[in-house]
Amino acid sequence: MTLTLKNLAKSSIVALLVLFANITLAQDGTIYPLDAPEEPNAILLGTGGVDDQPASESWFRQWGDPMARNITTATLTPFLPEPGKTNGAAVIVAPGGGFRWLSMGNEGWEVAQALADQGIAAFVLKYRLHPTPESLEDFSAWMNRPRTPAPPSSSDAASEATPPRPPQLDLSNQLEDAEAAYAMILDRAEEWGVDTDRIGMIGFSAGAGLTMHSTLNSESMKLAFIGPIYGGMGPVDVPADAPPMFSVIATDDFLFRGQFGVIDSWYKAGIPVEFHLYQNGGHGFGLGNPNRTSNRWFDAFIHWLDVNEFLAAK
Repeated sequence: MTLTLKNLAKSSIVALLVLFANITLAQDGTIYPLDAPEEPNAILLGTGGVDDQPASESWFRQWGDPMARNITTATLTPFLPEPGKTNGAAVIVAPGGGFRWLSMGNEGWEVAQALADQGIAAFVLKYRLHPTPESLEDFSAWMNRPRTPAPPSSSDAASEATPPRPPQLDLSNQLEDAEAAYAMILDRAEEWGVDTDRIGMIGFSAGAGLTMHSTLNSESMKLAFIGPIYGGMGPVDVPADAPPMFSVIATDDFLFRGQFGVIDSWYKAGIPVEFHLYQNGGHGFGLGNPNRTSNRWFDAFIHWLDVNEFLAAK
C-alpha cells in the first residue's frame, strides 16, 4: 500500500510538471510551429492573392496565441449570437500583427465570441498580409533581428510634440479585403440578422490601423462606428462623415508615446469620440491580461455602444 501511494504521488508530481511545462511552453514568447487549425465557418472573400509571395499560409504559436502569416487568401468568419439574442448590430473584427501576421485567437476569435455573447453579430476578417520568410526558423530570426534605434529627438519643441510618422505600407490589398467583408455583410444582412445601418469595425494594433485606413479612404464602406484598440495615435484628416470612435490604449504601450493626435483630430472635427488611456496593459492585450487596469475596456465599449443606441433597433 505504501509503495503504491508513493508511486501515485510520484506519478502525480510528474504529471503536474509535464502540465506546467506545457503551459509554460504555450505561453512564453518563443515562436513554435502550429498546424493550421480547422476554420469550417470561414468564407472566401474572393479578393485575389498577393504579388511576389512564394510562400504558403502557415501558422505558429506565441504567448499561447495561434497566429497566421503569409496569408494570400482573405476570409470572413461569422460569429453569430444565439437565436433570440441578436440585437441587429454587427462588427467587423480585424486582428493585428504588423500586417505580417495575424493574432487570430487573442485579437480575433475571442473578441468575436465576446461580441456575439452580447447579441452582436461579429465577423473576423482574415486579411491578406505582406510576405515574411518561408521557413519558421528564418521568420523567427527576422522577428528577433536587431532593430535600428530611433534617431535622437530634436530639440525643437514642435517636432517633439508631434513625432514624424513612420513610412506607410501599401494597404490596397487589406482595404480591398475590408471592403469585400463589408459588402458581404450587406448582401447577407437578412440571413445574419444584421441592421445595415449599424455595421461597425473594431481592430487591434495593425487591425486598428486597417480600421482607421478604411474609415479615411474607403468609398464603399459606410461604417456606423469604429473602435481602434491600441493603434497609432498620430493626427489624421477626418472626413466630414466620419463615424463615432471609441479608442483605447495604455500608457506603457510603445505606440502611445504621449500622443493624442487622432483623438484631437476627431474632437476638432466635431465627431463623437470616447478615449480610454489606461495606466497599464502594454501592447497586444486583446480582451485583457491579469492585473491590468486596461482589462475593463470591453465592458466600457459595450456600454458606449449601448448609450449611443447602436444596440437598439431603430
